[in-house]
Amino acid sequence: MTAECSSTKTQLRRHPERGSHDLEVVRTILDEALICHVGFVHDGCPVVIPTIHARRGDTLYLHGSPASRMLRGLASGLAVCVTATLIDGLVLAKSWFHHSLNYRSVVIFGSATVVGDAEEKTEALRVIVEHVKPGRTREARPPNARELSGTLVLSLPITESSAKIRTGGPIDDADDAGHPAWTGVVPVTSPR
Repeated sequence: MTAECSSTKTQLRRHPERGSHDLEVVRTILDEALICHVGFVHDGCPVVIPTIHARRGDTLYLHGSPASRMLRGLASGLAVCVTATLIDGLVLAKSWFHHSLNYRSVVIFGSATVVGDAEEKTEALRVIVEHVKPGRTREARPPNARELSGTLVLSLPITESSAKIRTGGPIDDADDAGHPAWTGVVPVTSPR
């Protein structure tokens, strides 16, 4: 049996047949995505910041400057929503209405904590560099003490999450069968 992480926050309402709470699906999407978007509320206003992430086990790591508004806020216990999306294809239909994307996405809710242990912090940074470019940590030097103290690393447990995936071609209306527009899926590939 595959582990699942769900709650009312991660309940899929629109096209639930595309959804999954399977942790392996969530992990796979997070591992392939090069960027995530971190959502939180700052001074009463919603904010969404793109950033690099990496996963080890069922922990998502985020990092950056200790002066970062996002990281400081999350370190103080703010609730967070992290999303990652992969675009697999442009779905072109006969009508504007039925155009879409083939995608794989993840949403994670929770609270992040500061990684204070120097050994875990160094390992988290190694995982982040390897996520961006596998093998790179063997080529580049690890952080020195100044760089390590100048970096804030947060961990977010992947305990409340869901994935949503759309695959397949366009779903055209029967009335549009004779319309001359080309239909199909234009593949989109990852730079890695």
